[in-house]
Amino acid sequence: MSNHKCALITGGSRGIGRAITLALAECQYDLVVNYAGNHEAASRTCQEAREKGVGAEIFQANIASLIEHDRLIEFIKTKFGRLDLLVNNAGIAPKIRADILEASVESFDELLGTNLRGPFFLTQKIANWMIAQKSEDPARQPSMVNISSISAYTSSVNRADYCLAKAGISMMTRLYADRLASSGIGVYEVRPGIIRTDMTAAVQEKYDKMFEAGLTPYARWGEATDVGKAVAAIAQGYFPYSTGEVFNVDGGFHLRRL
Repeated sequence: MSNHKCALITGGSRGIGRAITLALAECQYDLVVNYAGNHEAASRTCQEAREKGVGAEIFQANIASLIEHDRLIEFIKTKFGRLDLLVNNAGIAPKIRADILEASVESFDELLGTNLRGPFFLTQKIANWMIAQKSEDPARQPSMVNISSISAYTSSVNRADYCLAKAGISMMTRLYADRLASSGIGVYEVRPGIIRTDMTAAVQEKYDKMFEAGLTPYARWGEATDVGKAVAAIAQGYFPYSTGEVFNVDGGFHLRRL
C-alpha cells in the first residue's frame, strides 16, 4: 500500500465527479471512484488519474442502497487500508420535471434516497471509521466534502425533490461538522451554481440567455474543473480552523444583486 492519502468520490466517473477525481489526483491522493452504471466512463477517469502517479480503483455501488455501503467500505480497506477524504458527490436529477402540485411519490423517494438518505448513512459509517483511524494515528487529518447546489436555497417549483435534497445536504454538513469537530474531522460544503455538465446540456440555450441578461456577476457557465479546484483546496488542508463552511462556486450568484 502507498503512503498517499486516500479519497472516495461518489459519482466520480463523469461531470463534476470526474473533475474532482482528477483534481485530487493532482494533489497525489489515491482514489476510489464510485459509480452507479457507467463502467466505461469510470475506467477512463481512473486511467487518467493513474497517469498522474496515484493509485485509482473503481467500485460500482448504488449509494441509495445502504447494504452496498458496507461493500464499498470493505473494498477501500482492502485496497488502500485508509480513508482521509470522503466526497459526497453522487446525485441524480428528476426523470421528469413535474410541477410541485403534480410531483409523484415515486420520484420523490428515488431522488431523496440517492441524493440525501444514501449520503447521510454513508457519511455516518465512514465517520465512525475515520474516528477509529484518528485514535490509532492522531496526526491524521481526515475531512469530508458534500457537493450541494444553489438549489439548496433557490426555488425551482418543477424540481421540488431536488431542491429539498440539496437543502438537506446543507443541513447535513452542519450537523456532521458539529458532531465531528471534537474528533478533528472537518466537514465542508461546496455549493456549485450552473455548471456545464451532461445534466445541464438540455437547458444550455435557456441559461445562455440568462447569463447574457446578467444572471451572475461572472457572465459565463461554471465548469466542472471550477468545482474540482475548490475540493482540492479543502483536501490540501488549507482551512484547518474552519468547519461547516460553505464554498460557493457559482459565479457570484449567491450575492443576490439588485
